[in-house]
Amino acid sequence: MGYVDSETAGKARHAAYVAEQASARAATRAMASPLVRAIPPAVLALMQQDHDADELEQQLAACAVQAEQLGNARYFQGRPPTRQECAEVVEQDHCGKPVTRAMQLGKQKHVLALQCAEAVLKELWPAPISIEQRYRYYPNARMVETVSKKEEARLIAEGCTDELRGTIKPGLVLHADRNLLKAALTLDFKFPCPGTNEPQWTRHGKSSPYADQTQQGIYEQALGGRALLISPRKGMRAAGQ
Repeated sequence: MGYVDSETAGKARHAAYVAEQASARAATRAMASPLVRAIPPAVLALMQQDHDADELEQQLAACAVQAEQLGNARYFQGRPPTRQECAEVVEQDHCGKPVTRAMQLGKQKHVLALQCAEAVLKELWPAPISIEQRYRYYPNARMVETVSKKEEARLIAEGCTDELRGTIKPGLVLHADRNLLKAALTLDFKFPCPGTNEPQWTRHGKSSPYADQTQQGIYEQALGGRALLISPRKGMRAAGQ
């Protein structure tokens, strides 16, 4: 009987230890960064080291800072643009709409940041990623489908049509497995101009099928998972932080 009692007691101690460790992990996760909290547990388990998630966040934030510096260096010898310079109209798009310096800089910095982020994610993210993939989202059916790069290019080349209306194009979609229509995490770089402005998600206008909703909300509805933004000054943030 003594042996049975010892075995039972041992199992009880093991169960208590497992519960304690699980509780500790949950507490640590609750205090962790937005990125660590947003990564599904199954993906965290696949990451090679405990610190990989923290390193991933630090390196992606560094990509934003690097892109900001490189973009400013091209036009302003490294200094940040003023509010007046950000508002300056520098060209027109193919539809004849004005393009401000803020829009031009944001687009160029976005390209630089994504190039940097791709290298980081290939090293630290244990599953597939999608970069600037365009999707068609059908809210009523709760269905999403990819738009091929070839089709996207054709639609854009055809001019100012409504063919792309209602599509979404996040910067980075991090998947948990080979299901490329489902996000474990969606990330978008934001480069406010001037840099003292708060980084924020774009809110869809009245003419959009997603009127008054934010990019973040639509990304999360369409692809699942959390959506976070990354900016040079604030690093990685969830909504309202």
